[in-house]
Amino acid sequence: MDSAKMADEFNHKHTETHSHGRPSDNRQKLAVVLALTAVYMVAETLGGWWSGSLALLADAGHMLTDVAALALALIAAWFGSRPATSSKTFGYYRLEIIAALVNGVALVVISLLIFYEAYLRWLSPPVVRSGLMMIVAAGGLAVNLYCAWILHGHHEVDLNIHGAWLHIIGDALGSIAALIAGALMALYGWYAADPLFSILICILIIWSSWVLIHESTNVLLEGTPAHINLASVEDAILQTKGVDDVHDLHVWTITSGREALSAHVIHSASTSQSELLRELRTKLQDRFGVDHLTIQMETPDFEDETFHFCHAGTACFKSERN
Repeated sequence: MDSAKMADEFNHKHTETHSHGRPSDNRQKLAVVLALTAVYMVAETLGGWWSGSLALLADAGHMLTDVAALALALIAAWFGSRPATSSKTFGYYRLEIIAALVNGVALVVISLLIFYEAYLRWLSPPVVRSGLMMIVAAGGLAVNLYCAWILHGHHEVDLNIHGAWLHIIGDALGSIAALIAGALMALYGWYAADPLFSILICILIIWSSWVLIHESTNVLLEGTPAHINLASVEDAILQTKGVDDVHDLHVWTITSGREALSAHVIHSASTSQSELLRELRTKLQDRFGVDHLTIQMETPDFEDETFHFCHAGTACFKSERN
């Protein structure tokens, strides 16, 4: 089978299998969230400048990164929907993982900048128009909650959507912090509350971003998905009737919700390869949700100059056979 035909077959199978996990309206949802965020970003910037609130300006700055991140997520979603080709046999699925990584890094960078500005304001807190600040923050909270609702239900299965959702949740928390800070300043005249709550919200954002960065980096490094236990996969293969041994076992994520597996399975010469392969595919798909499998069937007398042994819980190593 030529590479172009293989690419078409891969794309067709994954479109059918994962249509429930990658809704066709993802891009429309991202576009709506992008438009709402961009409009209110301008309003919050003007409100933060007029009221003199760092919390509002920080949240507006965060919304600026949201606009860029959402635009990046939208572009990545569009590229990710393009079919596989003979030169890119897995398509453009990894673009959404890269977008998720960029989103996480952007959140950390903007948080560090806010940390610095909050430190300066803590030393000499300026007077803030708390009433206006609270009105603008309440409007921002309403917009953020609506956007989070739009993306709800997709962020848990799509790292790209998850990155956009984290940005929105960070904004919502920023709006809540601004409301609390505004109330403290209005009731008690404690203007240090503005930089203080800016710092607290940045800590929450960085914590959430670290999870996103860790997950996307693990995908790019082709690490074993967190929800799959490699030792359990190995045991499931070894416990299959007709299997003598397994090596070169790898499980990795192509993109959010799409895992792949490759392995070399050693079986007795009398075993029917087609029946064994069918049983292994069914078991691995049903038990672990891995539906893109590449299994090489081998007999004990299979001659191969180089073997790469990899077993769960042990280091992979390479040995030469004479």
